[in-house]
Amino acid sequence: MLIRVKDAVKKYGKGETEVYALDHAELELDEGKICVILGPSGSGKSTLLNMLGGLDTLDSGELTVAGRKVTGLSQEQRTDYRKEDVGFVFQFYNLIPDLTVEENIEVVADISAHPLDMDEVLRALDIEKYRRRFPKELSGGQQQRVAIARAMIKNPKLLLCDELTGALDTKSSRQVLKFVEKMNRQFGTTVVIITHNEAIAGMADQVIRLKDGQVSESLLNQRKIPAAELVL
Repeated sequence: MLIRVKDAVKKYGKGETEVYALDHAELELDEGKICVILGPSGSGKSTLLNMLGGLDTLDSGELTVAGRKVTGLSQEQRTDYRKEDVGFVFQFYNLIPDLTVEENIEVVADISAHPLDMDEVLRALDIEKYRRRFPKELSGGQQQRVAIARAMIKNPKLLLCDELTGALDTKSSRQVLKFVEKMNRQFGTTVVIITHNEAIAGMADQVIRLKDGQVSESLLNQRKIPAAELVL
């Protein structure tokens, strides 16, 4: 078991304006799996991702990742947790425009305790030939693969992807998902994908649906579809 969320509560506002972003949510995820989390806007998906990534803290409940009790960590300890254990990929690539592909990735590699081999990551994501290019010289799909490489280079236990195909066309989306699938298979990285796109659930080992801050459904996928075959 890599992730355990128990009785998780996160509230915003007070009194009549109080809203439960997470309302006693519970879930478990095994190590080395791909999990897709689905739900409408306001269901708690982004809040859950922020908690898993140590970007925010629960009001109550318990969150454990890789045996580390994330609940109750100080701000400094959460920074260490993010640096050591978590890689992030967002909808918008957030690459540094004045740095090359390789330099964008090195920024993270240089502060990582046990980084993966640069050449191995570049080859795995098929961006080795772009290593000297700048972000503006790449397509959206290529930039997103660089963002994945930057997240993966530090060899995280957990790769969190927030709407990673939201800004991409269908062809580029499928390509990016193929490489996320490859990262999971090649490096054994546990992957959590937050998305509105129901079709992406086909590639998951586990599918979790959120509604009104609660886990309404958690299913193991018995018939996984390779990312290359998804109808997006």
